[in-house]
Amino acid sequence: MSRFQWGIVGVMVGLNALDGFDVLSISFASPGIARAWGIDRGALGIVLSMELIGMALGSILLGGVADRLGRRRTILGCLPVMAVGMLGASSAHTVLALCLWRVLTGIGIGGMLAVTNAAVSEAANATQRSLCVVLMAAGYPLGAVIGGSISALLLQHADWPIVFQFGAIVTLCFVPLVWWCAPESIAFGMQRRTPSTLAGINATLARMGHPPVDTLPPLADFPRKAPLATLFSPDLARRTILMTIAYFAQLMSFYFILKWTPKIVVDMGFAPASAAGVLVWTNIGGTIGAVLFGLLTIRLPLRPMTIAAMAMSVVLIVAFGHGQAGLGTMAAMAAATGFFTNAGIVGLYALIARDFPTSVRAAATGFAIGVGRGGSALAPALAGFMFGSGVGLQAVAIVMASGSLIALLALAALPINASLPTSRKAGIRDTRMNG
Repeated sequence: MSRFQWGIVGVMVGLNALDGFDVLSISFASPGIARAWGIDRGALGIVLSMELIGMALGSILLGGVADRLGRRRTILGCLPVMAVGMLGASSAHTVLALCLWRVLTGIGIGGMLAVTNAAVSEAANATQRSLCVVLMAAGYPLGAVIGGSISALLLQHADWPIVFQFGAIVTLCFVPLVWWCAPESIAFGMQRRTPSTLAGINATLARMGHPPVDTLPPLADFPRKAPLATLFSPDLARRTILMTIAYFAQLMSFYFILKWTPKIVVDMGFAPASAAGVLVWTNIGGTIGAVLFGLLTIRLPLRPMTIAAMAMSVVLIVAFGHGQAGLGTMAAMAAATGFFTNAGIVGLYALIARDFPTSVRAAATGFAIGVGRGGSALAPALAGFMFGSGVGLQAVAIVMASGSLIALLALAALPINASLPTSRKAGIRDTRMNG
């Protein structure tokens, strides 16, 4: 791969990090919001869930739009939406206004996440594709670590709105980066041809260091249905359903660890600052897991590795429920759990990028992410309900670990040759320019 292609991947890693930043930034801002407005935990919980609702809407609706309008245009449209939502949140004075701004922010993030997976897959060559997709997904925990650290620093000198203002500024900085460094993908151009497509593809090939082409290969015979309808065609329906179930279930396990670790650590008698440190180690483990998983995809088969990561997630979440005597042991357990739960998620990203054709790749990612965010919202709520009903940590952990078990079984139920339908393989290969 050329430096230009790696540059595209780097931009997409940064975009995914914005999601991780936003997740922990609202967690850091929420105590200040509750204190300033005098709202209870119930109202605050509603605010925290609004972004996830927006993400679900944005992923499902805008993923299909990206398969019609293009990856680059969709990202450039989503970034201002995110920035406006963050700036609006910083100026909100009521719970309702803050909820609406958080939904808007989530719509922008959800649409962007649906596109970045497809954009990375189409920028990479065949050899490095899985690695690049996994590295892109690693941006999430990396952004959570960096964003959480910056938020904590900012809140030492200003009140909670500064977190969202900083997020808006960073988001807008990505607009020129995407404009200059991330042209429309060659694969998308092959599918949505216009009179200027050949010139655009040759310009991109030149930046990759490849010679120009005189003509475009024959257009593959893809059905002219709406992308979401195509996902449930006979060729793709089983794959779509099983991948979505796997993503939904794995996110349940992941977000249980991400959202409840600080509270669990505090309830064990440790200071809130120590609990925040354990959460940082959870995300550090997730980052390392994603990067190492990506490197292993170069040598090892993707689906078995993803299934193995999910199996380890089950074991470690159950072990996490035993509780640990020391803070260091708790941090190590949290890091190991984050390592494998996030490896399972990034494996799913890579499988979606590999197993869906270009014409519906963004829609497939968007649908899986959109429905899967339901899992991210369900896990904290379900765990909270169980804790509130007097259920112990060990029992709650076993229930939450079942998410990874369900995800594992869903992937195991995929056909052994879970690749593109045979009738379309040749056409798809033509759309993937290897660097």
